Amino acid sequence: MKKRNKGLFITFEGGEGAGKTTLINRVFDELSSKGHSVIRTLEPGGTSLGKEIRELLLHQKKSAICRQSELFLYLSDRSQHVQELILPSLNAGRVVLCDRFNDSTLAYQGAARALNVDLLRGLCLAATDGLCPDLTLYLDLDPEVGLSRAKQKNTYDRLEAEKLEFHLKVREAFLSLAEKEPDRFHTIDASKDVDTVYYNAMKEIESLL
Repeated sequence: MKKRNKGLFITFEGGEGAGKTTLINRVFDELSSKGHSVIRTLEPGGTSLGKEIRELLLHQKKSAICRQSELFLYLSDRSQHVQELILPSLNAGRVVLCDRFNDSTLAYQGAARALNVDLLRGLCLAATDGLCPDLTLYLDLDPEVGLSRAKQKNTYDRLEAEKLEFHLKVREAFLSLAEKEPDRFHTIDASKDVDTVYYNAMKEIESLL
């Protein structure tokens, strides 16, 4: 994995409705108030090209997307994201807070879509030029609870529309990833109140600052 002398790369993972956006915004405000140079971004959609890919992946209803096409759209978004935004920010010494990264591909396209995980790992490394997060915070939540939260947004999302079995596989995959990489991956109980979730997240982040 590629190491850097500057910056801090923190990714946030979780199923639908786990509260990643709320947490990232709060962490962003806290770190900014303490004088850190911070950016917050997301996948897909962190660049101009990414916004177009996000619309195709999550919100269009006109045609089905096969699992291989879905995979390469996500990887295209990520490759552009890393080169255009993430790496320049890290090289400038910034803290990058990113909503989803390679682990989402392993969970969603690997476990839930049943694509070869070893192949996916190689493709993710190629797409990101070997970049690996310094810290990954996984917000763990019962998929039924998360989907109930997500549906309150009243916006169509292809992933949220998948059956419960799909989301259970995603959760199992994230928990397995966390178990295999305990030095990078930290699991946070997202069923707790937002203040507790935030406190647990900041404890891990502050240990690296």
